[in-house]
Amino acid sequence: MPGLIQDRHGTYYVQRKVPERLQEAVARVLNSEKPKQVFLKKSLGTKVLKEANIAATHVLADFNRTLASAEALLKQRPLVASVTDAQIKRMAEHYYASILALDEEERQEGTGSEPIFQSVAAQLAAAGLEFETPFKVGALPEAGLSDREVFKREHALAESRPDAMSALSKGDITHVRLDVEELLEEFQLNLDSKSHSYRRLGMAVLAARVKALKDIDRRNAGDPVDTPAFANGPVSTPATGGTLREALEGWKKERQRPEDGVYEYTRAVEMFIELHGNLPIGDIKRSHASQFRDALRQVPKTRKGELRDAGLLELRRWGELHPEAPKVSAGTVNKQLGAVQAMIGWGFRHGLVPDEIPETDPFKNLRVEGTQSTRDAFDPHGLQAVFDAPLFTDHEIPAGGKGLTAVWLPLLAVFMGARQNEFASLRASDIREDAETHTWLMWIAREAAAGKRVKSDAGERVVPLHPQIIKLGFLDYVAQRKEQDGDKAWLFPAVAPDQRGGRKSWAKWWSRYLRTHIGIEDQNLVYHSFRHGFQDALRRATPDEELRDALAGRSAAGKSVSRTYGAKQMLQRWGIQKLQETIAKIDFPGLDLSRVRTSSPAARITRGTKATR
Repeated sequence: MPGLIQDRHGTYYVQRKVPERLQEAVARVLNSEKPKQVFLKKSLGTKVLKEANIAATHVLADFNRTLASAEALLKQRPLVASVTDAQIKRMAEHYYASILALDEEERQEGTGSEPIFQSVAAQLAAAGLEFETPFKVGALPEAGLSDREVFKREHALAESRPDAMSALSKGDITHVRLDVEELLEEFQLNLDSKSHSYRRLGMAVLAARVKALKDIDRRNAGDPVDTPAFANGPVSTPATGGTLREALEGWKKERQRPEDGVYEYTRAVEMFIELHGNLPIGDIKRSHASQFRDALRQVPKTRKGELRDAGLLELRRWGELHPEAPKVSAGTVNKQLGAVQAMIGWGFRHGLVPDEIPETDPFKNLRVEGTQSTRDAFDPHGLQAVFDAPLFTDHEIPAGGKGLTAVWLPLLAVFMGARQNEFASLRASDIREDAETHTWLMWIAREAAAGKRVKSDAGERVVPLHPQIIKLGFLDYVAQRKEQDGDKAWLFPAVAPDQRGGRKSWAKWWSRYLRTHIGIEDQNLVYHSFRHGFQDALRRATPDEELRDALAGRSAAGKSVSRTYGAKQMLQRWGIQKLQETIAKIDFPGLDLSRVRTSSPAARITRGTKATR
């Protein structure tokens, strides 16, 4: 039975996770003192599997009634007499995939019963009691199933598969009645149990069960059987008007857009489609948006191995099975919600939705509340540790650092304070000498066609080069890039806007380098921490808040519109001399860069921890 678990004493109990949207309502139904009821759980009072299966049937039925009551508190769903073939097919596929997914998880993680068996065996041995068992005693398997677990699973399958096949041959859908009810609940359908559609759904689920059990038997024989991705939630009925994906394609073709932005919007839309299908825009309801938000909130923050390329459904399932694992930030969730929301709005504005359908925003007020950024600035010790690393002192540049990009991006961030993407978008021609004052300036500006972006209008600015940057040889580096690729050369071609994923790949490398090579363990210290330190130094350099905002490219939200400056306006407002004097005051007491080398004829590229000359 689904949700059947043994405690450490061997007693069976049944447990079911309450969908997040119902947790508060379930707590009210149960008159619980808790604000939310995350799990429904009840002991079955037996250690015998067969008895537990029988008892669990009634308990799960009680759980279903509790969830139904909670659902009724949220909204009354009308009884429907039919569902479409597409809905039946999708629910049956979901059911089949969920059985294989559970089987796959047990093969990887075990059933959870082996530690209990080994514990009992150890206690009997310690008490001097003799016992016989054909299974290995004294050690847990390093991974997967023990021989005893394999035997018990095969024994259970030998009973359940013939029963399911017999029920299918007779058309006895009562064999999967509870499973059908759970599917309807999960897909938010209130289907009349006396309807023809209910019987068709029952037969499809029963057939899916037989197919899944046969494929598990194939796995037991050593055949590889993949677990398909599966989706839940409402299935749209056909409707007129353009779909969400059509809105995305139209939005992309409307004008030249930054590559990173296109990638992020596309990924968000495709995740939504994976969950709900490619719905017509006019059919997207608030329930779709809410379920999408809840699924995103289950996505693990760190995705390694098989999770690296997993879709939303698999990531959500993993997150639900590992509630203690850190999840993606509220900011990430909100960015993805906003992307789909923007596509829906675009579709309404550009005629993809029939005029008779009123414009709605199903994502309105669905943002996830999160904490403020916890990114910190490096303290003097940490900053010195960064620039004492072999990357800066010995030119031991790992391959992931992309050559001198690894050296200059951190140095520029410390003394110039721009954002990572702003440095990555610099061309050689953006570093110019003022003819009158002979001051070297860095011009940060948009160039949409080339993918050069700034965060806001305030991001377009001009900043004099810090004397330390010039001393370390940045102008020589700029001259080399001009000589190699011309005046319009990207200063850092490996992370330039035309290199898809280049900047993100470098950022991940830098985070790893901080932890593994420099020894910075504080997760709040990242590349952006340099910018925090720059802003702190700016406050020490000048009391002029407007000047600080202009040099840092910060929007002055809620302040006078005159606080937004472009590069030319900055020069008119303060003049080059004032800007240069302020930047020159950026200082980090105690920071010693005397060992830093930004060029070396003996530079060598390292891979991992080994260097090759």
